[in-house]
Amino acid sequence: MAILTKHAACVSFSLMVSLLTGCSTFDNSTQQPVTEKPQTTAGGYDLNQLIRQAQLSEQQEYQDATQFTPLNHHKTLVHYVEQMALDLVDTMQSEQDIAIAVTSFVDLDASLNNSSQLGNQLSESFIYQLQQFGYGVVDFKTTDQILVNERGDFVFSRDIENLANKRIASHVLSGTLIYRSSGVEVNTRVIDVQSKRVIASSQKLLPYYVLNNDDINLKRVSLN
Repeated sequence: MAILTKHAACVSFSLMVSLLTGCSTFDNSTQQPVTEKPQTTAGGYDLNQLIRQAQLSEQQEYQDATQFTPLNHHKTLVHYVEQMALDLVDTMQSEQDIAIAVTSFVDLDASLNNSSQLGNQLSESFIYQLQQFGYGVVDFKTTDQILVNERGDFVFSRDIENLANKRIASHVLSGTLIYRSSGVEVNTRVIDVQSKRVIASSQKLLPYYVLNNDDINLKRVSLN
């Protein structure tokens, strides 16, 4: 009898513990979530806001770092023109026995009649590079006569009346300049004059630090 009483007491104690545990669990499940108060610094500023600002500042510094300007480099405009000329040769869909006229590179705008020192210097550099790869290049700015005066001896001219009035080139090389945030994008192509078909093309970004190093003036010059 004593054993049964002891056993009943143990059962009652277990039921009491279960009921208390259940009530505790029920109370916890119905408890409303506590809203975290903004953490503030000694000066009263929102700490979370300061952390977000620091993260944004770090992201901006990373973006600025990707557009770096090296302190020392040996890259020049000639190196980039050589790479573009190699791209043109790799994609050239024609025989080498062609006559290419190289014209000024122009800004990609509504008129396509604006160039700069960069646009003219690119055309001069491509004349040399195409010759190096064995392609025939004609200089349409060469006059039929040599002009001799007290200033010197001249054979080049931009006066159309002094230039040959017959077509001396089968193809033309030219391109467009697009001014990006980190440099000038140069799009180059070789075009068949008669069919207007593009037989070769190239694209390259010239970083501003290279152009500044070569002291190239990007001021636009109208070709009208």
